[in-house]
Amino acid sequence: MSAWLRRRDPAQRRMNCMQVARVLQAYLDGESDEVTARRVAAHLEDCRRCGLQARTYREIKEALARRERPDEDAVARLRGFGESLLRGGAPEGGEGRAPGA
Repeated sequence: MSAWLRRRDPAQRRMNCMQVARVLQAYLDGESDEVTARRVAAHLEDCRRCGLQARTYREIKEALARRERPDEDAVARLRGFGESLLRGGAPEGGEGRAPGA
């Protein structure tokens, strides 16, 4: 596929951390469309910070499903992530990508 067509194909466009943060919960709940799900999954593979947030959401969701108290560290990480988004920028650390990724 040519580079021009890839740019026009929504499934080929990369998502940034802010875009992923907006749809992450729907993605984890299986409520996102196929294109969005593929784009989020690709971002989570490359971005350690967003991958950690996804794991945190899953841990909290599983703890709540078991009616257990969520891990305090997981709640603190999630709170910090949300606060960084409210401050109007990308989460601390920029895109959160691993060096060389």
